[in-house]
Amino acid sequence: MLSIAIVGRPNVGKSTLFNRLTGKQLALVDDTPGVTRDWREAEGRLLDRKIRVMDTAGLEEKFDNSMEARMRRQTEAALDRADVVLFIVDGRAGLTPMDEHFAQWLRKQSRPVILLVNKCEQDKTADVAVAEAYSLGLGDPIPISSAHGHGLDELYNLLTPYFPKNDIEEDGNDADQKIWSDEELDSLEGNESFEFASEDDPAPKIDTSKPIRIAIVGRPNAGKSTLMNALLQEDRVITGPEAGLTRDAIAVDWGWGDYKFRLVDTAGLRRKSKIEHRLERMAVDDTLRAIRLSQIVFLLVDAAAPLEKQDLQIADLVIREGRILIIGINKWDTVQDRNEKLTEIKTILSESLAQVPDIPLVTLSALREQNLDKLMQAAVDHYVVWNKRVSTGRLNRWLDMRTSRMPPPLVSGRPNRLRFMTQINVRPPTFALWASKPDNVPDTYKRYLINGLREDYDLPGVPIRLLMRKSKNPFAE
Repeated sequence: MLSIAIVGRPNVGKSTLFNRLTGKQLALVDDTPGVTRDWREAEGRLLDRKIRVMDTAGLEEKFDNSMEARMRRQTEAALDRADVVLFIVDGRAGLTPMDEHFAQWLRKQSRPVILLVNKCEQDKTADVAVAEAYSLGLGDPIPISSAHGHGLDELYNLLTPYFPKNDIEEDGNDADQKIWSDEELDSLEGNESFEFASEDDPAPKIDTSKPIRIAIVGRPNAGKSTLMNALLQEDRVITGPEAGLTRDAIAVDWGWGDYKFRLVDTAGLRRKSKIEHRLERMAVDDTLRAIRLSQIVFLLVDAAAPLEKQDLQIADLVIREGRILIIGINKWDTVQDRNEKLTEIKTILSESLAQVPDIPLVTLSALREQNLDKLMQAAVDHYVVWNKRVSTGRLNRWLDMRTSRMPPPLVSGRPNRLRFMTQINVRPPTFALWASKPDNVPDTYKRYLINGLREDYDLPGVPIRLLMRKSKNPFAE
């Protein structure tokens, strides 16, 4: 697959072109210069060809340890991975000394460079801008409009010599959930032969051909980007003492042991009342989207102030989305009384997130690269649990045992019979339960059943969903 890096000075439309080529609003776009700080990559398509596109930070002429210099180093790292470079200039604003400086720099690179003149929606603007762009010495400029998709056919023609001869189509589908209609679901009642899996599989195998998606989330300055770099063993994303460095959700494919992962570093989440700038609201939306698309979420918290209200709200969102939640207590090397701190954290968890007992908790230091293997092992172990299946026959024998031990409360003096149960989904484990009066089964009794499933079928630390259904009247014609 052809890898393309999009470069240029700030605010020339790089992220807009990135979103156009990937077909998704993956990169944040705003009129403010310097929105993109880390480089990010995603698969996209240009006409009939699959491509890998890299969006980079705006090129800045800084060589110290400033923010701009760190952004420039990230851009250089992206260029090292690219087959072709797309250099964008602003057709409306015209060439600037910075454009000319970086054109000179790109001419010295070993990779082919294609010059794009963006924001050329009008022919008159395009003619003037293209004529001016010839002075950069990068060949024939292509007038395009990232916002409107103009000029992509000409870009395709220039990229054609660089496409691999045999592009392999990759299956990107990963359906976590079967979507049941009411009719399909109700047809399952009483069907003892129905199995969501062919056999009861207490230890399902992980499909290692597809990456497991992990989102790293938390409050600003919790060490999310440092953890990302420590796992990857490279300076893939910008880190520093400043809060809020990460804006885009940056996804990177990576392997650990026999498993493939897609790690996503996200922007820090603050309370809504403290979010004032439009860019931060966009970054928060990007983080929430990353959580919904993930399978595992690492909630990273600072050991100095662990599990504050905002952390617990993030954790609750992850659980409601049905994702695997793993809490990483970062900067553990700075804690003095570790036993007291761990007891405090476990008490907060048991009181605030009682709906999912035994949430995995890993103490670590991202900066010193301590306990990272323990964190990844927790991810793999709970991913197996998240995929666990239980056969229909075993579930109904279990249901008889549990209801005989503690029957559901009476309704108007009559028994509320729980007639049938089956598993209808994994990721998370999801069960359908048919009752004569499902609306009258109290939440406390549902928790009794869910906790029983955890205990008897070894389902610790993952969300479990219980769907109540109205049972058919066995005496109705």
